[in-house]
Amino acid sequence: MVGESSDGAPDRMNVRGPQDELLLQAVEVLRRRYEEGGRYGELPPFAAAELGDVLAGIATAQRAPEGVDRDEALALAHRLVDDDHPELSPMWPESAG
Repeated sequence: MVGESSDGAPDRMNVRGPQDELLLQAVEVLRRRYEEGGRYGELPPFAAAELGDVLAGIATAQRAPEGVDRDEALALAHRLVDDDHPELSPMWPESAG
């Protein structure tokens, strides 16, 4: 359950941990699927590596890199983990879609 801060707003630190874990799990799924030559064979190696680095960077940074929407990254992470058409995400590399 998400806690509340003293002003009654949701405590964002309580949700960051699971969100960051999801992002890191998505990085592993992306790398595993890419390395196995299965799902994302159309994704160039540099694009797969770059996308994984971006997701990992969001998970380990205090905030998303400039120009990257954390919520969209989380949505992409869900798509990757669920294998639910991640290529439909605006964050998916254009050269692969």
